[in-house]
Amino acid sequence: MGMMIATKSLTKQYGGKNVIKNLNLNVPEGSIYGFLGPNGAGKSTTMKMLLGLVKPSAGSIRIMGREISSSNRLDILRQTGSLIESPSYYGHLSGRENLQIVCRLKGADEKEIDHVLEIVRMKNQQEKKAKNYSLGMKQRLGLAAALLGNPKLLLLDEPTNGLDPAGIQEMRELICSLPQQYGITILVSSHLLSEIDQMATDVGIINHGELIFQAPLSSLHAHSRGKMKLITTNNPEAYALLKKAGIEISLEPSSGALILDTTEDARILRCGRLLFENHMGLLRLEEINLSLEEIFLKLTGKQVSL
Repeated sequence: MGMMIATKSLTKQYGGKNVIKNLNLNVPEGSIYGFLGPNGAGKSTTMKMLLGLVKPSAGSIRIMGREISSSNRLDILRQTGSLIESPSYYGHLSGRENLQIVCRLKGADEKEIDHVLEIVRMKNQQEKKAKNYSLGMKQRLGLAAALLGNPKLLLLDEPTNGLDPAGIQEMRELICSLPQQYGITILVSSHLLSEIDQMATDVGIINHGELIFQAPLSSLHAHSRGKMKLITTNNPEAYALLKKAGIEISLEPSSGALILDTTEDARILRCGRLLFENHMGLLRLEEINLSLEEIFLKLTGKQVSL
């Protein structure tokens, strides 16, 4: 599988300060790539550089196997759809009329409008004035506009921002359906770990302008393994015993269970032996996973907003 987007040492400076530092982004073709990071980490700036809205200070960008230059930029952008920050629309015009204007700007066939309205489930609201749309409807109109011209690549910046739970679910389902049904590669940014977890096939984590993790989502989940929960016949005494033996152990505040900060066989066996030798029974042994929030905290040293 080729890379739909590949950046090399992509850097952006503002006033001598690096906002994006040596970013090597690799977005596989046909993937939903979750671009994850706290607010202000550099997600929007990166996406604007990919779209040519912001000029990089250094580095290169390849999209669809071609390095972006002034001569091919427009040709590449014709095959790219985007929804960056809030969607733009004319409030006094209907949804359909807004899409007709986008068609003219993109040089797309107006026959596509029915198709994109069907994709974003807006056929019944197409004649309504855009100013009367809910926030979720405006986001869907923005997505419909991005889909005009049959793009191969879609860049979505925080597409669920400000939506209610039903709107979030609807937007998520729409995004997830696009690669399989229409062969579109999607780069979607978010500061919400739970959102990316439910949408993405691949993930990149950016913090202070630096890419600190990039891999398939399954690899991020692999980071979540690493703790064991022990329930004994006497948890407080078992805790004191294992602590005295120099084993890294803690007590779970909610249940009083023992938490061993490893899944290493030798250390689990040592715990079991010590408990047995001191006449304490081991009632339950359970492997537990870190939440994505805890993984993020481990990788960035910063709590992510949820």
